[in-house]
Amino acid sequence: MSGRIITLAQQKGGSGKTTVAAHLAVALSRTKARVALLDCDPQGSLGEWFEAREARLGEDGTGLDFRTASGWGARREARSLARDYDIVVIDTPPKSDIESRPAIEAASLVAVPVQPTPIDLWATQPTLEMIAKEGAPSLLIINRALSRVALTEEISEAIRTLGHPAAETRLGNRVAFAASMGDGRTILETAPGSKGALEVEALAAEIRRHIGA
Repeated sequence: MSGRIITLAQQKGGSGKTTVAAHLAVALSRTKARVALLDCDPQGSLGEWFEAREARLGEDGTGLDFRTASGWGARREARSLARDYDIVVIDTPPKSDIESRPAIEAASLVAVPVQPTPIDLWATQPTLEMIAKEGAPSLLIINRALSRVALTEEISEAIRTLGHPAAETRLGNRVAFAASMGDGRTILETAPGSKGALEVEALAAEIRRHIGA
């Protein structure tokens, strides 16, 4: 049985997609799953994070494998990795449906990070339309949520009306997420047991249920 492919997609830039991809990959690898990362974003931010991770933990200590691909090669590379790994996590570029579509086609689940603002919600609609066109299962992830803020609740309700399922777990607006990425780690490693770490673990568990892994 082939591994599951989780594609992170969001055409709006600044959604925190790469940070979510890295954190999910690490969290999933801690469940004893064999996890590979596939970076399809020409900006290469995920690759820079992985290189920093190798420098800190050594090539054998990252807990992950890493590949890059672009365009239509993403679908082929993802499916190839899925033959050898339990889970493949793909980071796609923003603002490019042409570059993202092959990774969405290959996905067992498309995870869509959304910041809880009206602008982000409006900007997510083209991504959701593309996912629907490809017939891929999707899951919206509220990212950088502020606790006890009415706007977050309003946007959460608006997301539910879009017709795409939303994760029960929200990722908070925590500096520790981005800070941990600077030296190739995640909040799971820099602040284990923290609220942010628990959020990531809960989200990973929720996604595992969605993909049947």
